[in-house]
Amino acid sequence: MIPSLFVAHGSPLLAIENNEYTKFLTQLGQNMPRPKAVILFSAHWESNVQKVSDVDQYSTIYDFGGFDEALYKIQYPAHGNQQIAKEIEGLFTESGVPFEFDTQRGLDHGAWIVLRLLYPNADIPVISMSVNSRLTPEEQYKIGKTLSALRAQDILVIASGGTVHNLRAVKWNDNGQVDQWALEFEDWLAYHLEKWDLTTLFKYDSLAPNAEIAVPPYGSEHFIPIFYAMGAADDSRNATLLHRSFRYGNLSHSVWQFG
Repeated sequence: MIPSLFVAHGSPLLAIENNEYTKFLTQLGQNMPRPKAVILFSAHWESNVQKVSDVDQYSTIYDFGGFDEALYKIQYPAHGNQQIAKEIEGLFTESGVPFEFDTQRGLDHGAWIVLRLLYPNADIPVISMSVNSRLTPEEQYKIGKTLSALRAQDILVIASGGTVHNLRAVKWNDNGQVDQWALEFEDWLAYHLEKWDLTTLFKYDSLAPNAEIAVPPYGSEHFIPIFYAMGAADDSRNATLLHRSFRYGNLSHSVWQFG
């Protein structure tokens, strides 16, 4: 059964950079079994009701400003898959998960940057999904768990966000030094993910060291996708850290495999 993934999407500059992390993601896409389709939860698509994209071909959304002009010329014209969207409809209905279809929205940079590094040809169908930071971690986990059966069909669930993502704390003049508070948070998170300690993880905001800096209340949408990815692997409950690096002092590039 194909695993699920949590993938940090970092800065939009990753789309045009060639560094340790972009090389890792490119290699990961080449080494993993090719999925039939990708279901992707993006931190940059927030909604109060779960959204499920039902789009034939996606436009590319440039939901950022002030970056290199080359970024705004990138296209990632992935297609959707109506049959899989219908399967998701059935699973959500059966599990009592409220949802709405979206037939218009393109792929935001949390989605297309990750997908383009993993699958540069845009030749794998994508179902884009919103996240809801107003839900409890238990509810976010349940939504992911509802989709776990699709992994048996070689459908890859990806959650795109960032485990340490505080734009008010980043140091754009990167000197290669990593802030101790970010390391402490990441080490705590890794310990409890590997133990699949849901009781503790669901209370990360009060139990994790430096949680108020690593996951500020105004930026929790980047952290919570990890619960969707975990839920999608509830049947196996195995967590593996595939990659961890940092940019700008504390912006983490973490990739977790679940299942």
